[in-house]
Amino acid sequence: MQTWEAIRSRRNVRSFEDRPIADDHLDEILESGRRSPSSQNWQPWDFILVRQREQLLQLAHVWRGAGHVAHAAAAIALIAPLPKDERQRNRVQYDLGQATMSIMLAAAGLGIGSGHASVSDQDLARGLLGFPGDRFCAYLISLGYPADRPLTLIRHPDRRPFDEVVHRDRWLPASEIHGVSVAIATETPWI
Repeated sequence: MQTWEAIRSRRNVRSFEDRPIADDHLDEILESGRRSPSSQNWQPWDFILVRQREQLLQLAHVWRGAGHVAHAAAAIALIAPLPKDERQRNRVQYDLGQATMSIMLAAAGLGIGSGHASVSDQDLARGLLGFPGDRFCAYLISLGYPADRPLTLIRHPDRRPFDEVVHRDRWLPASEIHGVSVAIATETPWI
């Protein structure tokens, strides 16, 4: 599957066939996460691949929306350093989002479904995965072959219309801004 097909076919999968994923496919998916871009190339992630059924069953309890992990062929836990401040927290979340999407698109390109889940019970996650105390488990990504239907092009995605989402050059033309003083920032204070 080509990249554009993977993007148009990827969907959240929560029900999986009972069949394993080949090691080379798992390595390709993990490598895509490893190669993800990050702020100043700090690569704030470690990945823990889980394939043991009992461990997957227990991991499904780290968040109320993680039940799909129990029946996945595998799951990837995204581990990151505990942020020192708000700026670092924002950086790590953005970078983990990029890694998550890289992983999910690589999986879709192989016909493998994926679903993501947050992690609220850090103690349970740490006990199951053994990551150090200066880290946290941010997300789980479940992987497997979709049980309901294979990944195929989604021709009519449930998304806001393109012209409603995409703005060219600016949000509104200057003629449509009433009583608003428009100043162009020369600095970006958040960087």
